Amino acid sequence: MTLIKEYRVVLPCSVEEYQVGQLFSVAEASKNETGGGEGIEVLKNEPYEEDGEKGQYTHKIYHIKSKVPPFLKLFAPEGSLVFHEKAWNAYPYCRTIVTNEYMKDDFFIKIETWHKPDLGTIENVHQLDAATWQTVTVVPIDIADRSVVSAADYKLDEDPAEFTSAKTGRGPLGPAWKNELVHKTDCPRMCAYKLVTVKFKWWGLQTRVENIIHKEEKRLFNNFHRQLFCWIDKWVELTMDDIRRMEAATQRELEELRRTGDVRGTTSADE
Repeated sequence: MTLIKEYRVVLPCSVEEYQVGQLFSVAEASKNETGGGEGIEVLKNEPYEEDGEKGQYTHKIYHIKSKVPPFLKLFAPEGSLVFHEKAWNAYPYCRTIVTNEYMKDDFFIKIETWHKPDLGTIENVHQLDAATWQTVTVVPIDIADRSVVSAADYKLDEDPAEFTSAKTGRGPLGPAWKNELVHKTDCPRMCAYKLVTVKFKWWGLQTRVENIIHKEEKRLFNNFHRQLFCWIDKWVELTMDDIRRMEAATQRELEELRRTGDVRGTTSADE
């Protein structure tokens, strides 16, 4: 049985702004997670069109040996902790699939995202059949809630509760910021509805690992969107042409970073 959850991330920006902000933040976060033989390797980043759907296709390899729970390393053969991520970004809809060559059909993570100009109020935005939707757990994420951020992850300059944007005037986000946004007609709003399906078929480990993966996905979504908001002054004036040039430069920089220096970035929160 696979474990499905829908994470809802509300942000004080528009769907159009988020398209640029997301791509900028992915590039920046990738550099922060790469070094010492580990991190992200970009194989492809190119336009695609198939079955009437158009967008940008990416294929990345994640080398993450140091970033998985120690107990899992005991079961994982040398070289098996390499994951392939293929993503089809037909914004405002995006689909990402993560696989592992060692586990083949016994493992995948699928992330399907709709970006909508609302406050996370749409039920079953992914239009699942009724029986499947009944099994889905909805998980709201509040990027201003400091209490769910670990001490290891917390950075003052990436705290939406402390940050004010010089270019947009947005922030800081108080405890009731989402309720206040309902009545704040001069501020844009949007929600990323991220439907995450996890399959890890390994006798004796399945339930534990699927729960760990969902725990890490929630952590990553929260930390990433806290960064995205607090970096808004760096990306809000960029164009998509700027982003494509930045991505090309980042691809080259990641290759160099991965070959040199020390392991960097996020480590597993589950020991």
